[in-house]
Amino acid sequence: MKKNMGGLDKVLRVLAAIVFIYLFYSGIVTGTLGYVLLAFGAIFILTSLISFCPLYTLLGINTCKTK
Repeated sequence: MKKNMGGLDKVLRVLAAIVFIYLFYSGIVTGTLGYVLLAFGAIFILTSLISFCPLYTLLGINTCKTK
């Protein structure tokens, strides 16, 4: 897996994941939508940690500065 995520992209994903997790655990978003947001939050954190997004590969996007 080649890195295809830049620093800003990773930070934005982690911030979005924190918001999703907060919305779920505070009870603002519940039910199926809450679990979907929780899953997206987990995926965002995982992809940020490994600096690779499979969807970016399919779409031909690369936000990583290094070649």
